[in-house]
Amino acid sequence: MGSFSIWHWLIVLVVVLLLFGRGKIPELMGDMAKGIKSFKKGMSDDEADDSKTVEHRNDETVNSSKEKASKS
Repeated sequence: MGSFSIWHWLIVLVVVLLLFGRGKIPELMGDMAKGIKSFKKGMSDDEADDSKTVEHRNDETVNSSKEKASKS
């Protein structure tokens, strides 16, 4: 009852091939690869956008809304 024998794996392979068909599995893997590439591209685009849009100056300070209300 430990591991599966080679016959178990062959039966599983036959069932998978019957369910998905011979041409469907490579198509699914190709779609998965495209999705991963798209995800990586999106992540790198986000990192590039973040580094471009954030700009800080040392001489500026940010006042909270409470400080603004107390001065008024």
